[in-house]
Amino acid sequence: MHIEKGQVAVITGGASGIGYGLAEALAERDVRLVLSDIRADGLVSAEAMLRDRGAQVLAVKADVGVEDSVRLLAERTLDAYGRVDIVCNNAGVVCPAAPMWEQDAATWQRMISVKLLGVIHGVKAFAPLLIARGSGHILNTASSGGLAPLPGRTPYTGTMHAVVGLTETLDAELKQVSAELGATVLCPGLVDTALGANSAALGAIRADANTGRSMRDFAPPEAILSPRQVAEEAIAAIEAGRVHSAPGRGVVERAQARGEALLRDITAD
Repeated sequence: MHIEKGQVAVITGGASGIGYGLAEALAERDVRLVLSDIRADGLVSAEAMLRDRGAQVLAVKADVGVEDSVRLLAERTLDAYGRVDIVCNNAGVVCPAAPMWEQDAATWQRMISVKLLGVIHGVKAFAPLLIARGSGHILNTASSGGLAPLPGRTPYTGTMHAVVGLTETLDAELKQVSAELGATVLCPGLVDTALGANSAALGAIRADANTGRSMRDFAPPEAILSPRQVAEEAIAAIEAGRVHSAPGRGVVERAQARGEALLRDITAD
């Protein structure tokens, strides 16, 4: 899919982090934006900053875990612009660090609601609109944790693996309808975002001394991506028609090791 002036992109979790990076990158390509987030204060600030940079943007508060909320987001998009071309199902939270058997039911429900059902609701609400136009693309944000095991974060990595498999299947289904439709899953490595602080504010994790610190405090600068770098990689994948985008140091190697281990196991007999 070629991204060009006048198209319309919907971005959930768009008030900060990767979502805001996507908004910046798409606005610079003269794409009109529908920016959505559950955090009203962050949404107002993000909308103002984008408008100051000349972007055409509509801000809509929505809870991706609620199907009716996402359906209304789609309706607001059509009311404002009459079309949609790119849908970025990007909203997300993290989970506490603990072995799987110590993760409580509320954590699982939250991760499934936001990260898995959020994507499902986005696809259900927007895919029919793309199909009606005969073209368009869906970008689902997962994580490098969706390509390999991530011990201590099972609710997180479990839902990310689900988003990877869901997107691979979705792309095949969309391609059966039209070659001009497609889906990409974004699986970045370490990214310098406020995901931890935002997750704490939403009650997904407990705030501690490290919650508000930058990712750059915990890893070498060269190992950390900026949200804008991730956004540019995602856009390149969309335009190239690739199903997977996995920027970041060590991500390819982790995925390769998992794939090789899988093949060894299933061919052992």
